Amino acid sequence: MEQKNLTATVTEFVLLGLTQSPELQRFLFIIFSILYLTTWLANFIIITIVISNHRLHTPMYFLLANLAFIDISDSTVSVPKMLLGLLSEHKTISFNECILQMFFFHFIAGAMVFLLVVMAADRYVAIHKPLQYLTIMNWGIGGLVHSAIQIGLILQLPFCGSNVLDNFYCDIPQVVKLACIDTYLFELLMVSQSGVLAIIIFILLLISYTIILVKIRTHLKEGKRKALSTCGTQIMVLCLIFIPFIFIYARPFRKFPIDKVVSVLFTVITPMLNPIIYTLRNTEMKKC
Repeated sequence: MEQKNLTATVTEFVLLGLTQSPELQRFLFIIFSILYLTTWLANFIIITIVISNHRLHTPMYFLLANLAFIDISDSTVSVPKMLLGLLSEHKTISFNECILQMFFFHFIAGAMVFLLVVMAADRYVAIHKPLQYLTIMNWGIGGLVHSAIQIGLILQLPFCGSNVLDNFYCDIPQVVKLACIDTYLFELLMVSQSGVLAIIIFILLLISYTIILVKIRTHLKEGKRKALSTCGTQIMVLCLIFIPFIFIYARPFRKFPIDKVVSVLFTVITPMLNPIIYTLRNTEMKKC
């Protein structure tokens, strides 16, 4: 793959994509197109049902509708570019477009993390009293701050060497490694701001759900099966979201062969699975 002159400022990046095989590219285009359309359809159905059915105008379903919107946004940031790359011989992305893609990717990811925290709080408080969710529905601000810090750090870096990204979309670990200076301190800041924070939140959420499950088994008598099922599916979604995220961002920015598989998992597969395992199996949703 031809690279830019080492003395020139990088104005675009070359994306190597998932594979260099034309036959496999066409096959993957069909598979990922189906998955992307399924993601849109399933999450759009959830949003429509929650909005149109007054029985579902409750804090929990309000949060689930927001999660569906985030799933659509999450996949839309990276998947269309990946699909275009699978059909194109020259896979490039401008520097500005790359920055915007990273900004929105981490903005949405940060918003999703804060939303999951609110959903855990909803389950905890629902056992005792109605959740005053409107006072803590500021997850969008949390995602914006997280993303702004990440991109602000990247914009301080000079890019004047290689412009080849071994990925199907722009992401911080690959982009940072292309900078013309020693990025050790930048990597340390970003790992602590993303990876370590994700580990802490993941552990705290698991602890909170463990406490909830214990309280359900010892205190809650009515609706115990439903409450256990709800908590179980939320824990499953937590694992689908946090484990791949921690694998990518809570370690030094080095390339591993499995990185692309993990990236596909949390950009393509998880947004499609969330509505299936989280909402569409819900009894109230099935009645609508």
